[in-house]
Amino acid sequence: MHSRFPLPDWNDLAAEDDRTLPLLGTALLIARDEYPTLDADLYDTMLQGHVEHLRAQVDAVDAWPQKMAAINRHLFDELGYAGDSEHYYDPRNSYINEVFERRRGNPISLALVQIEVARRLGVPLDGVSFPGHFLVRLPVDDGVLVMDPFNRGRPLDEDELRQRARPHLNGESPDDRALFQILHPATHRAILMRVLRNLHGVYSERDDWERASRCADRILRLSPDNSDALRDRGLAYMKMGYRQGARADLARYLQLNPEAQDSGPLRERLVELSSGQAKTN
Repeated sequence: MHSRFPLPDWNDLAAEDDRTLPLLGTALLIARDEYPTLDADLYDTMLQGHVEHLRAQVDAVDAWPQKMAAINRHLFDELGYAGDSEHYYDPRNSYINEVFERRRGNPISLALVQIEVARRLGVPLDGVSFPGHFLVRLPVDDGVLVMDPFNRGRPLDEDELRQRARPHLNGESPDDRALFQILHPATHRAILMRVLRNLHGVYSERDDWERASRCADRILRLSPDNSDALRDRGLAYMKMGYRQGARADLARYLQLNPEAQDSGPLRERLVELSSGQAKTN
C-alpha cells in the first residue's frame, strides 16, 4: 500500500531546489533515522487536523496578523504546544514526530509546526535563522511581524530583537541594515540543516558518535560540500575508529578550508590517521 504522504529520498535532496525541498517531509525523514517504523501519514493527518479545525476561523478574518493570532491561540493555548525549557537539550525536541506526540519542542521544531499549519491555511509564515533562538516572521503592511515560537508565538519588537542579537554579535547592537539581514527568511534547506546541527550538538555532548556522525552525514546529503559537516563527520568517524572515513572527510575539509582556524590541529590528526597513530580522545 502506498503512503499518502511519501517521504523524499536522502539521495535526491542535494539536487532539490530550495523552493521545492519539502519541509515537513524532510523533517519526518530526519526523524525516521531514529524511529525507523515512523508512520508519515499519521503525522501529516495530525497536522491536517490542526488545519481543518482552524480553517473557518482563519478564513473569517482578512488580516494576516489576526489569522496568525488565531493559529497561535489554537496551537499554544488550546492544543498545548510549548517550549520544553526543563529538558531543552532532549533530542526528542528536535524530532518532529515527538513534537506532535508530546507537544513539546525547541524553537525550530515548534516553528516548523507553526509554518506548516499557517501555510496550509494560506498564511505566508517564514522561519528566521536568528542567532540563538529560531524565530518566525510574517509580512505586514509596514514590514514584518516577528514571533517567538518557543514562547507561545509572542510578538517581538525591534528593541527586544536587538537585545537578543547582541550576545551573538560581540555585544554590539545591530543597526537597521544588519537587523534586516538577520531577519531574512530562512530557506527550507537552512531550517533542516539547523535541526540536524542541533541534534549533532546534543549527541556530541553525550559522546554518542554514531548518532553524531549520522547527523553530520545527513547535513552533507542536503549540502554535499558543507565544510563544517565534513569536519564534524570526520571527527566523529575518528572517535568511532573508522579511519578511512575520517581521513577522507578531514582531507576534504582542509582542501575546502586551507586557512581555517583549526587547520593546524586537523592536519596533525590527518598525519596521525595516515600513519596509524591516530588517537580518539
